Amino acid sequence: MSDAPVHLVLPGYQNSGPEHWQSRWEAADPGFVRVQQADWDEPQLADWVAGLDRAVAAAGRPVVLVAHSLGCITVAHWAAGRTDTAGVLGALLVAPADIDTAEVPELYGFRPVPLQPLPFPSTVVASSDDPWCTIERAAAFAAAWGSQFVGAGALGHINSDSGLGDWPEGRTLLADLVGRAGPGGRARRGQA
Repeated sequence: MSDAPVHLVLPGYQNSGPEHWQSRWEAADPGFVRVQQADWDEPQLADWVAGLDRAVAAAGRPVVLVAHSLGCITVAHWAAGRTDTAGVLGALLVAPADIDTAEVPELYGFRPVPLQPLPFPSTVVASSDDPWCTIERAAAFAAAWGSQFVGAGALGHINSDSGLGDWPEGRTLLADLVGRAGPGGRARRGQA
């Protein structure tokens, strides 16, 4: 069995299509595994959290969470409800959706966004023109979660519509996060 961590890919509402950077990373590297959710179009918080719980348990080795949009909020809910997250080396949280203000009835069950510190190193990546979350709100999430914050410029929702292709800058941020976690996997939250 490999010592390399499993990268659990957590798409957001309505999943990530084939041109999304998450899907591209998953297609290019067998170490990236998508957390499958029961319903991508009418998400239920308990189901999505349980799906993440099962994926972490099934990995059989340490994991790195690679989340986008509602996937980021799922990670925050999952971490807030767990007493043992030792298997998680870190989380790359890209374009967290501000579901507290989003007028999408299918997402109301994810309200409110948990604002407790995450018990593992994390990086929040946000865009200055994201229609689902202001840069200020994303920075507030990062501060509450104890995450490193990265303003990525004007990239929309940092999804396939952003035209990022394989998004090499994101891979660099992921490598930096894994480097902060180190071989023991327990760097201090927010440590640069």
